Amino acid sequence: MADQSTIDDPKAPLLPLQKPPDNSNYSFKSIFNKNNICILLGPLSCLIIFFFIDLGPGRQSSRNMLAVLAWVFLWWLTGAVPMAVTSMAPLFLFPLFGLAKADEVAKSYMDDIIALVLGSFILALAVEHYNIHRRLALNITSFFCGDPVNPPLLLLGICSTSAFVSMWMHNTPAAMMMIPVATGILQRFPTGEDVHPDVRKFCKGVVLGVIYAVAVGGMSTLTGTGVNLILVGMWESYFPQEKPISFSSWFLFGFPLALLIFFALWAILCLFYCSKGSAKVLSSYLDREHLKRELESLGPMAFAEKMVLAVFGALVLLWMTRKMTNDVPGWGALFDGRVGDGTVSVMMATLLFVIPNKKNEGEKLMDWNKCKKLHWNIILLLGGSFAIADGVRTSGLTDVLSENLKFLEAAPYLAIAPLACLVSGTVTEFTTNNAATSLVVPLLIELAQSMKVHPLLLMIPGAIGAQFAFLLPTSTPSNIVGFTTGHIEIKDMIKTGIPLKIAGIAALSLLMPTLGALVFETSKKV
Repeated sequence: MADQSTIDDPKAPLLPLQKPPDNSNYSFKSIFNKNNICILLGPLSCLIIFFFIDLGPGRQSSRNMLAVLAWVFLWWLTGAVPMAVTSMAPLFLFPLFGLAKADEVAKSYMDDIIALVLGSFILALAVEHYNIHRRLALNITSFFCGDPVNPPLLLLGICSTSAFVSMWMHNTPAAMMMIPVATGILQRFPTGEDVHPDVRKFCKGVVLGVIYAVAVGGMSTLTGTGVNLILVGMWESYFPQEKPISFSSWFLFGFPLALLIFFALWAILCLFYCSKGSAKVLSSYLDREHLKRELESLGPMAFAEKMVLAVFGALVLLWMTRKMTNDVPGWGALFDGRVGDGTVSVMMATLLFVIPNKKNEGEKLMDWNKCKKLHWNIILLLGGSFAIADGVRTSGLTDVLSENLKFLEAAPYLAIAPLACLVSGTVTEFTTNNAATSLVVPLLIELAQSMKVHPLLLMIPGAIGAQFAFLLPTSTPSNIVGFTTGHIEIKDMIKTGIPLKIAGIAALSLLMPTLGALVFETSKKV
C-alpha cells in the first residue's frame, strides 16, 4: 500500500508504473504472419481497385463499391478479422467512399427481417435451455431405432430430427444442438484403429447426415437460414411495389423442395454408409432400451417446457396464417399490412420474459442472462449482407458485373434455374452462404431484367444454390461443427456432397418452373 506522501505528490503517476515488455524476441516473422497478411490484403485490394481500376465513364460509384466488396469479401473469406466485425465494415466504408450516408447504412442492420431472426434466436435459446431439443431427438430416435437396430431407419430418424429442428432456427445453432445428440448416440460404439469398418462408416453417415440435414431443413422456412432472409430482403428492396414473399408462401415452395432433397440425402447416406451386415454389428452396442433409459432420465415435461412449446407452436401458427391467399388474406389484413413476420417473432419472444416458469418464485421462462448466448455475429452478418446488397444496387455495380453472366441469356427457359443454381452453388464453396447470396443474387436480378424474365426465376435458384455448401468444411459454420467431431474427413464430404449437390439442382430444376411458378406467380410482369 502506497504511503501518504506518495499519494499527495502531484507528480506521482495515477496508475502504478509497469515494467516495459521485453521485445527482444519480437521477430520480423511475427509481424508478417499469415493472419496479418490476410488483414492487409483487404484494404490493400480496396486501394488497388480504387486507384488503378477504371470501369468506364460515370462509373466511379461502381468502382468504389467494387473496392469495398473486395475488402469485405477478402476478410470474410480468409477469416482474418472476426466475421461480426467484418460485417460492420459497411458502416464506415460506405460513407467514406461516398456510397451512402451513415444513417442509410445503419438502417440495413435492423429491419423486420433482422427482428424475425432476433426473436427466433431467443426462442431457440429457450428450447435449448429447457432441453426440449434433446427430448425431441431421443423420442424420435428411439421410435426409429428398431429392435434389433435398423441402421437406415435410425439414420432417417436422426436426419429427420435435425432437419425439423433446422426448419425453425438457423443452421448453425441447429447443428450445434443436434451434433451433441448424435455423438451421444455414437459414444456407445467403440473407437480406435481396431473398430469394425461398418461401425466407422455408420458414424460417418450420422455426422454427415446431421450437417447436411440441417442445411436441407433450413431451406424449407424463412427462419431456417439467413440466405432465405437475404433473398426476401433483396426482393423487397429491389421490387418494393411487388407482393412480398411471406413465411407461408415460401413454405409452400420450400418444404416440398427440401423434402425431395432430404430423401435424396437419405438414399445417398444409406448407399455409402449402411452396409448389409451393419445391423448385426451395431446391435451389439446400441438398442432401443438404452434410448428409453436416457429419455426416462429427463423425467416428465415440466410446466416451463410445456409453455415454451406452446409459445413456439403459437409463433409457427401466426407465421403461417399472417398472409394466406387472396380469398383468405390472413390475420395480417386486420392491421392493414403494417405487421410483419418480425413483429410476431419479437412479440412471442417477449412472452418468454413475462410467463413464470413455476420453478422458483418470481422467475420467468427466460431472463436476459440466458440471452448472452445470442448469435449476434449472425445478426450482424445479415445486416452487412443487406447493406452490401443495397450498395451493389444503388452504385450500379450490378450492371457492370452482370455483363459477365451474359452467357445465361442464351440458355433455354428450362435451363435457367439449374444454371443459376450451379453458379451460386460453386461460389458458396469458397465463401459463406450469406456472402455468396449477397454477391450473386443482385447480379441475377440485373440479368433477369435484361432477359425479360421474372426475377424470382433466377433469384430463388441463386439463393437455394448458395445453400448447397456440401463439399468443404469451411463452406459454412454447420459443416465445421460436424467436422470437429473427428468422425469425418474432407474426402467423405466430397464423396457425399457431389451427388447431393447434383440431386439438389435436379430437384430445383423440377420444382421451380412448376410449383415455383404457381406459388410466386412468375408468369406476371414485374
